[in-house]
Amino acid sequence: MNYIIAIDQSTSSTKAMLFDEQCKMLGRCNVDHQQYYPQQGWVEHDAEEIYRNMVEAIRGLLSNFKPSAPGTHSFSLALTNQRETAVVWSKTTGKPIARAVVWQDTRGAQLCHELRERGMTRMVQEKSGLLIDPNFSASGVKWLLDNVEGARQQAEQGELLMGTIDCWLVWKLTGGKTFATDTTNASRTMLFNIHTMQWDDDLLRLFTIPRQMLPEVLPCDAVYGETTVEGLFAEPILIAGVLGDSHGALVGQMCFTKGSGKVTYGTGSSVMVNIGEQAQAAPEGLVTSVGFSALGKHFYGYEGNIYSTGATLKWLCDQLQLIGHPGEIEAEATKVADNGGVYVVPAFSGLGAPWWKPDAKAGIVGMTFATTRAHVLRAALESIAYQIKDLIDVMARTTGGRLQEICADGGPTKNKFLMQFQADLLGTPVVCTEVEDASALGAVIMNGFARKVWQSFDEVAPLRKVTQVIKPQPDASIPTLYAGWRKAVNQLLK
Repeated sequence: MNYIIAIDQSTSSTKAMLFDEQCKMLGRCNVDHQQYYPQQGWVEHDAEEIYRNMVEAIRGLLSNFKPSAPGTHSFSLALTNQRETAVVWSKTTGKPIARAVVWQDTRGAQLCHELRERGMTRMVQEKSGLLIDPNFSASGVKWLLDNVEGARQQAEQGELLMGTIDCWLVWKLTGGKTFATDTTNASRTMLFNIHTMQWDDDLLRLFTIPRQMLPEVLPCDAVYGETTVEGLFAEPILIAGVLGDSHGALVGQMCFTKGSGKVTYGTGSSVMVNIGEQAQAAPEGLVTSVGFSALGKHFYGYEGNIYSTGATLKWLCDQLQLIGHPGEIEAEATKVADNGGVYVVPAFSGLGAPWWKPDAKAGIVGMTFATTRAHVLRAALESIAYQIKDLIDVMARTTGGRLQEICADGGPTKNKFLMQFQADLLGTPVVCTEVEDASALGAVIMNGFARKVWQSFDEVAPLRKVTQVIKPQPDASIPTLYAGWRKAVNQLLK
């Protein structure tokens, strides 16, 4: 029996999951990592802690693995990861020069503003498919090179490497033998030309990042090397299948055909739709990325990213301490009949698509003396669905009408109130599948393609198992509620 260990390295934790070749999840282990906020607008991770946690998660997963017939099984490793978060490290010591700059970090906002003022938007978008925004890796890497003592000189002398989290983990797992990323992660750096599928010299010059720092770019379904995972395995196992988490969810939801799409509810949220094998300019408020590269083909996607969805619920727990755990919010939020006119606009790291306002600040709008804790909690939960609708509406206009269904994944899909409210708000069925962690399943599928377990998309598509379809219910209050949300956002943007 061949088993796949899928690593889902997310913004808040590292999950190790065990799958068989029928895409059935057999076990999991989760290890959280620390979030660092050293200054206003800065968000950092310790890349070495993330690597240690990944090893620990795999160790925990294996400790609970009880094969029916010992000695008759083998393992391989697949990886999906938080995107845009950038690590810069020494080629010789293997040590990061600073903490990783997380995708939520806005320290590059001033640089991005200056580039937009210089008229660089069109060039950047035509080449990379992206808008100039600190969400993407380039501005954070430039900041590190310009502000960490000696970093610029070291980079120009070829002594430093840079990569997204997937690249860092693969480099560490292979003992520095493999320095590579995949096309999806590369396409989120603002340094990659999605038409030539190469690092772009014009973009590298714009952000003053030396080419020698950058990794090789491989398809998602490539073999990335071998590892013993710090001695956990007596013999090296293959690392096969790498892609960014939102792209993993697109694959895990079996969105292989043009026009199919998904919503991933995580720390932030991603709405992505497969637009086929030709890159096209995205409608206003969205970006174009490489959706996935597999079986010798590249598929592109329109995407909109929301910075704070699950992160909003974590903020309610950790900072405001209104609840003890995000799982408690549904019971509290449904204690009131409606939001009482209260709206939470969670612009903790600015507003992402379709607004793209990195300098926006979060706010709670519409409170009165009648406002209760439950109203605020309900408003925070509703904010997730409103932000998804903002993006779906833009995509629907582009594709000529309402989407037939939305495939949903991520932890918040367990929240029955949220899923029903989302369906009602969109007027579209929300489809949830058996595997909550669709990103990990996408990595497993790419692993299978790399190892020739499957030869076509048609072979793997039937493995998708739908667990529930949430149909929209008639609700006359929906237009008024959504109008209130738009008004609240516009208040904060004035």
